[in-house]
Amino acid sequence: MKFTGYILKKLIPFFLIALFFIALILNLVDLFMNISSYLENKSPVKDVLLIMYYYIPKTIWYASPIAFLFSVSYILSNLYAGNEMEALFASGISLYRFVTPILIFALLGSFGMFFLEDKLVVQTLEKKEALQKQLLGLQEAADNDDVVVISDASKIIYKAKYYSDETKTLNSLYIIFRDDEKNLLAILFCKNARWDDNTQVWNLDSAVQYVPVENTLEIVPVTEEFTSRLTESYETFQSKNVNVESITSKDAKKYITHLKKSGLPYYEEQSVYYKKFAFPLIFLISAFMAIGLTGKTKKNVLLISLALSICAVVLYYVFQMCTMVLAKTELIPPFMGAWLPDIVFIMLSVFLLKFSRT
Repeated sequence: MKFTGYILKKLIPFFLIALFFIALILNLVDLFMNISSYLENKSPVKDVLLIMYYYIPKTIWYASPIAFLFSVSYILSNLYAGNEMEALFASGISLYRFVTPILIFALLGSFGMFFLEDKLVVQTLEKKEALQKQLLGLQEAADNDDVVVISDASKIIYKAKYYSDETKTLNSLYIIFRDDEKNLLAILFCKNARWDDNTQVWNLDSAVQYVPVENTLEIVPVTEEFTSRLTESYETFQSKNVNVESITSKDAKKYITHLKKSGLPYYEEQSVYYKKFAFPLIFLISAFMAIGLTGKTKKNVLLISLALSICAVVLYYVFQMCTMVLAKTELIPPFMGAWLPDIVFIMLSVFLLKFSRT
């Protein structure tokens, strides 16, 4: 317990200070990159400050692994440079026992990064980007034309001339219904269809239903058997792509399910979804790498240890970028695209710890 309190008393204050300054720098960089645009558009100061406020959770999320890496390297390097680690080893305390509190803290930090992004970062970043686009006049129109949407495992196909996001209506809408063998069951046509937020279904205006009879199509009364299946959300028809990184894991899972059900490509989205769970382990990997690489030399301990740790983490980022590209191009499974860097670097970290000075 004494060793736990000793190492955490050194680590946590330094980590919080490093986190504050790195997050502040990231926020100021974002401000300076857009400040000329803010001035040109005569943006109110209070709105600019609000954008910076909304960006705080994301900067903390970005800065946490870097701050922790720097903190662990700095603390352990000072202990090695002051021969405190040598005294510790001589007294019978192993490196593994001494750094256990750091690894536990890092594991908790990994969980914290996941929940921080899922419960706070996604929501505040959305507000930040929406306000920023409003101030800079960059609003994107969600209206869409010549829309084709495949739903229910390709058993329902929507084709509309135009989608209006303001009124949530589809114009000149054809809806094709097919069975499991992709045989035509019916075709619905209406001039306008409006989305009902209460019933979560499309209401058709003066719809006409056609059914195949031998080699022709005959008009029959519109049946609820087909209209009750028109539950594809209006968001699917908007003129924008869903960025899985900018939504919660729950919403991302629903979106990927929709892509699979529609028969659309989903490898890229699923690999990004898995990355939401895999990437926070960078917090733990940073600790492993800092512990394993610190103290490898007796001269310039802090400088060399920090340089080696940073190089290792940069290599992790590069490796992850490569595996994600492979996953997006369907050369490897999405799961491996997200998790392979974690698996490789945790194994590498365990190897480095095995040969660390104890």
